[in-house]
Amino acid sequence: MTDSLQSPQQALAALLEHHAPVRLLSVGSSSLPALEAYCQSHACHLDQAEGAPLPQALAGQRYDMAIIADCLEHLPKRTGLELLGGLRNLNANRLAVLIDLQAADWQLTDFYALALKVNQRFQRDGQVLTLFTYDLLDYKQVPDWLNAKFWANPHLFGKFWW
Repeated sequence: MTDSLQSPQQALAALLEHHAPVRLLSVGSSSLPALEAYCQSHACHLDQAEGAPLPQALAGQRYDMAIIADCLEHLPKRTGLELLGGLRNLNANRLAVLIDLQAADWQLTDFYALALKVNQRFQRDGQVLTLFTYDLLDYKQVPDWLNAKFWANPHLFGKFWW
């Protein structure tokens, strides 16, 4: 993947415009102007958390998208993995993670193991930020064998669930 010509804020703004979330969670120690601008111009509810673990009031809610930025670099790796896994499994349909891999004890494979994909890389003054994304609707390709042709009784495909 080549470096992006956009800034990280522009990339986040493009993701927000594309997916149009109504409920948004921001996890990190700094505010993101792209999120604030999006929420001001759209009917969007924004909740913010400093880091892990999530406050009890936010941990039980479901969000259209969670954006994690300026967070994982300041957490132990295990805590960060628990945060990302919890958000992915329980709290959000989509994730966007912005991280400086050189400043953190993370590898690309750590994100691949959580089904996140590299979306873009941003380089400025020797610092490289990587934007990872996860979307519940397209994280896995539908296997070619999952259709009526390979079903034991093709006329019953999609009619019964057990």
